[in-house]
Amino acid sequence: MDDEYTEEDRAERDRPGRGRLLLGGTLATVLLAAVGGTVGWVLADPGDPQDAAAPGAAPTGSASPLAPPTAARPTTARATTPPAPTTRGGLTVPRLVGMDFEKAREELHDRKLGWRLVFGTGSGRAVTRTVPAQDTPVRPGTTVRVEVSGPAPEVDVPDLVGEDCDDAADELGDLGLFPRYPTGNRGEVTAQTPAADSTAHWNDQVSLSCGSATTSTPEATPTP
Repeated sequence: MDDEYTEEDRAERDRPGRGRLLLGGTLATVLLAAVGGTVGWVLADPGDPQDAAAPGAAPTGSASPLAPPTAARPTTARATTPPAPTTRGGLTVPRLVGMDFEKAREELHDRKLGWRLVFGTGSGRAVTRTVPAQDTPVRPGTTVRVEVSGPAPEVDVPDLVGEDCDDAADELGDLGLFPRYPTGNRGEVTAQTPAADSTAHWNDQVSLSCGSATTSTPEATPTP
């Protein structure tokens, strides 16, 4: 079977540049397809941000690096004054400074504390100092030294003869005088020195002679 061959076919084959055009069109098509695929891939999947980051850039993680632990600063305990020792019942020396010394004596008596008055050379009756100091914890019966600004006041000596020796001692104490017992402290007062109505001063002593005032009489000798 013979192939049909016409002049148009011949003219078409003989047209110059036809082959080059076909080749160029094919290459252009391939390039466009490649570029289009690349652009589509970039738009569809940008990839890992870490892969696209510039060299030297620090990667961003989900957790920031922790700071190194700091050592606790040593603290210095503040020095404190230790509390004063307390006694049973919380007994302390009352605040007597500035008070009249007789009133101060009553305060000490009410707290079952003893006292010793020390008079000064100035003027007045005010307490200037106590030993132990005020608010110091003490035990019942403790003697407190009470210093007074002025001298010891005068006082009249009472008449004590005939009284019980214990009662006489209490009366002297109320007046700021101290009893002394040269013959003992039992019985009635038979004599006193200084005598009644004499002038004395606070803290002076009064001598009391105590005992029985009765004297024994000798028994009668029977006659033969």
